[in-house]
Amino acid sequence: MASDAKRKDLDSIFFVTWDKLFFVVLFLPLFGFFWCVVLSILYNFEGSTATHCRVPNYLPTISAAVGGFKPQIYVWRICIALHVGPRLMVPVVYYSHFNNYAGHIRKNSMYRVLVLLISTLHVTEIMSLVGLTYISSLDNGNLHENLFIAFMASGQTYMLLMCILFKWSRSGQIVNSRDQKSFNYKLMCFLVNMAAFFAAVYFYFRHNWYCEPGMYTLFALLEYVTVVTNVLFHATVAIDFEGKRLCLLSCGDKWQ
Repeated sequence: MASDAKRKDLDSIFFVTWDKLFFVVLFLPLFGFFWCVVLSILYNFEGSTATHCRVPNYLPTISAAVGGFKPQIYVWRICIALHVGPRLMVPVVYYSHFNNYAGHIRKNSMYRVLVLLISTLHVTEIMSLVGLTYISSLDNGNLHENLFIAFMASGQTYMLLMCILFKWSRSGQIVNSRDQKSFNYKLMCFLVNMAAFFAAVYFYFRHNWYCEPGMYTLFALLEYVTVVTNVLFHATVAIDFEGKRLCLLSCGDKWQ
């Protein structure tokens, strides 16, 4: 009887599974990114691939594709605006999720500090992306550059520490196949992301120093790999919370 009364008090108004929600949420940035690149190649090829070296290049950089031309800039801003709200729930959910493992962890206080740090880095990455999206280098070059540095630094540090925390939280326990798959995907995305980033830096400076044809194209291509692996890393949330539901509940006169 008590359980029946509790069910009546907590009526589900709306629910969606985490894996379906974040398939859509993480699809939006990828959709916006690829759509902007395709539009830039088709309709703004010369402008989006031009550099001060005036040598042939064949792909636009991300900043040129998403922030240099219309309607690409609108497509990108709409996709980011639609995805940012639900995505900000992820660090909150991960914070609670990892703290649930704290009871069996040695050096418990250090573990909790790492959980908090990772959540903070995740929020910083998201908000830096929003800043990059709506403040272009033409609006404020210094601020745009600082936001880019904050985005890359927080994102890559987050990925590294997330791999460490994920392994640490399962220490002393039997790791199930789902957790192992999630960790393997995280680690692979992180390693490819770091390799692509450093290679992109190399080709960027090589282009600026020697003005060789195609170097900026390789830089742009490696930028794409960096972005895609970042998105795929975050997509592992669908594995971590597979089958879990995000619910809007009616509790008497209150919603929660």
